[in-house]
Amino acid sequence: MRVSFFFPVVLLAGCLFDGAAQYGGTETTWRLVELDGAPFTARATLTFPKRGRIGGAAPCNGYGADMVASYPLFRAERLVTTRADCPALDEERAFLHALEAVSRATRDGDTLLLTDGDGREMLFKADG
Repeated sequence: MRVSFFFPVVLLAGCLFDGAAQYGGTETTWRLVELDGAPFTARATLTFPKRGRIGGAAPCNGYGADMVASYPLFRAERLVTTRADCPALDEERAFLHALEAVSRATRDGDTLLLTDGDGREMLFKADG
């Protein structure tokens, strides 16, 4: 008797990167309200527009990245941004570096918390 592992592997691959539902769906925009416990006053957002992708607005530029982990893990890779200059570039750098560093997500209603193992925290609220 021959056992086929193809079907379960295909199902797992289909679920692995489809975290949009766990993050509130493709229509939810998350707004950063705190970075490492301090209020984040510049505007920065996070969305999950489709399977395997994240995107949003950093304080100065739009950005996008590949999402290569499934909820509750979080790993953004190959982050790209537009290149506009603005007075909030320091806040933008802090936001983007934190986004690349976090590795775990916890969602509770309209709150999304991204963390890493070293105490870094990004607290988002559903916008709207």
